[in-house]
Amino acid sequence: MSSHQANGPATMNPAQMTAVQYVEGPCLVLAGAGSGKTRVITHKIARLLAPGPGGDLAPNQIAAITFTNKAAAEMRERAKALIGARAAGKLLICTFHSLGVKLLREDGEALGLKPQFSILDADDVTSILRDAGGTTDAKQARHWQWTISLWKNQGLNSAQALSQAQSDDEQVAARVMRLYEERLAAYQAVDFDDLISLPLKLLAEHEHVRMKWQRQLRHVLVDEYQDTNATQYELLKLLVGLQGVFTAVGDDDQSIYGWRGATLDNLKKLPQDYPHLKVIPLEQNYRSTSAILRAANNVIATNPKLFQKTLWSDLGEGEPVKLLEADNEEHEAERAVARFMALRMNLLEKHPGDPAKTDWSNFAILYRANHQARPFEQALRRANIPYKVSGGQSFFDKAEIKDLCGWLRLLVNNDDDPAFLRAATTPKRGIGHQTLGALGEFASKWKVSMFEALFADSLAAALSARALGSLHEFGRYVNDLEHRARHTVGGQDAKVLLLDWLKEIGYEQHLYDNEDNEKVAAARWNNVLDFVDWIARRCGGEIENDGGMTVETEKKSVLDVAQSISLITSLAERNADQNVVTLSTLHASKGLEWPHVVLAGVNEGSLPFNNEESEITAERVEEERRLMYVGITRARLTLGVSVLKRRKKGREYVQAIPSRFITEMKLGEGDGPKEDPREKLRRLREEMAAQAKARAQAAKPEH
Repeated sequence: MSSHQANGPATMNPAQMTAVQYVEGPCLVLAGAGSGKTRVITHKIARLLAPGPGGDLAPNQIAAITFTNKAAAEMRERAKALIGARAAGKLLICTFHSLGVKLLREDGEALGLKPQFSILDADDVTSILRDAGGTTDAKQARHWQWTISLWKNQGLNSAQALSQAQSDDEQVAARVMRLYEERLAAYQAVDFDDLISLPLKLLAEHEHVRMKWQRQLRHVLVDEYQDTNATQYELLKLLVGLQGVFTAVGDDDQSIYGWRGATLDNLKKLPQDYPHLKVIPLEQNYRSTSAILRAANNVIATNPKLFQKTLWSDLGEGEPVKLLEADNEEHEAERAVARFMALRMNLLEKHPGDPAKTDWSNFAILYRANHQARPFEQALRRANIPYKVSGGQSFFDKAEIKDLCGWLRLLVNNDDDPAFLRAATTPKRGIGHQTLGALGEFASKWKVSMFEALFADSLAAALSARALGSLHEFGRYVNDLEHRARHTVGGQDAKVLLLDWLKEIGYEQHLYDNEDNEKVAAARWNNVLDFVDWIARRCGGEIENDGGMTVETEKKSVLDVAQSISLITSLAERNADQNVVTLSTLHASKGLEWPHVVLAGVNEGSLPFNNEESEITAERVEEERRLMYVGITRARLTLGVSVLKRRKKGREYVQAIPSRFITEMKLGEGDGPKEDPREKLRRLREEMAAQAKARAQAAKPEH
């Protein structure tokens, strides 16, 4: 993030300017933490649109690919400020998965996919795998899901996976994968991994489609390139062709997703696959003080380097990095909270009435694993300090939202059996499990979807007249709703339609009937209304001001918007900033920053993480070191690194060993003494009480 660098090309440093201006061929921008990479990408888009050699492109000829919807939204906003809403609206700024959807919706018929295919969520996948594998064990199904996902990210299908299977378990997983592939084809559905692997197959096997997209996308920019997996790299190569006019922006020192299939091999391959690759390191950091950057550089220097890069800053030396020693987890939480309270009291004294500097949103506690949050939550609650735990339950994982998404998925794709089952039973409408079981058997026998089977003349022989009547009524309602959703365009009309639909199916009453606690039911209904607003906004028709011109956003139908729902991720991506302390895992903190940070539990076994069942490999230690580097570089002004002397193991306490990364930071004597923030807080309170008393004395009228 480069929010602390002045705007405009004139304020760019020479490396940033070189990265923006180079448009002749393949380019790798090695963007160190806080070095202004988003700024470089958006200014490069403006350069590509401007007249001149390598430029003069139309907005729809440029693709900028990110890893999260939040990053894509931020990039679009930045681009809008630079080039205007009209041009920014035509840019293809999206995630790899959204790009995959676009390719498959437009050209997936070459693979036998109809444009209205469904995108299955993780729960749907688990359910199908349990059915395919003939098990009721959800844990086993999730294990298959994880294995199949890894195979897909390596570009393997079930036949290839079976030929490479190393164990009996893997052979079983590969056979389940074959049945899973068959069911997906029958359902006209894809999972998230397919959104990368199928576009890859499409471009690799169908030259006319490949040529179309290579002609269409004249320059591709990829953000967070170090997080790409093998399949995503192959997809990028097919999109840009042998000439390879692209800009990859990434940092080998921030590659922390190896467990998810991301590979540094993609960075190694770039100079080999594109010998004319221009490598531009961005080393000036606009976020952190020199003391913080020195600690970060010292840690990461221990790792082998793909490319040389050392961060520096002209923001001054700043406060020394503090080592905070704690007796155990509870003591650690108390010390971290006391440190934040002392810092904030200082800030309130120096900057009264300046919430930008004194709000609790300036503070974050980062840790390696979710379970470490609990003592900090307890300590913050005791101190009456508001907080949020980052990476909580996704908005779209809530049961009420999944219910409504099931209905909308069925409108988009009538052959989506998991969506059919959810819509037919939520809310209850007199269609029981026996009826659905008989319908399912009938559909399997005739190799059609459950929705298609519902209208078959011969179904009457398999069901009672009453059951058949209920199914027909449901089918007619779905067809009617689909017709209305297809022809309802723009946010205002969309909202009316959606609220009418919820009333027709009695969804609010359903929530209250199935929830013992009325407050919980009310909260769930509010989530539903939030969801309605969310869809309505995406149906467009809102008025935006674009440099003095009034621009109406593009109107879409409810059905158009329904097609993209599965791609939206978490509630965290939808929330406005809140005045709260952030508790977050290190992985979830990537790309974010705070003025004041405490890194918690920096001990062997936690960071670097090791489950004690096996020896930690050199590669794993290197990735954990990169994670430590990411944690350090989240801090702008102050950084506390917290170490335990003892840690909880079951019901007992065992000795805890400081992480090797502490030594590697080389804090030394120059970085100040070890400090007990509780003492500092007590001193500050005494000083403030004395000052308040003196002011009160001075304000007393003289007699």
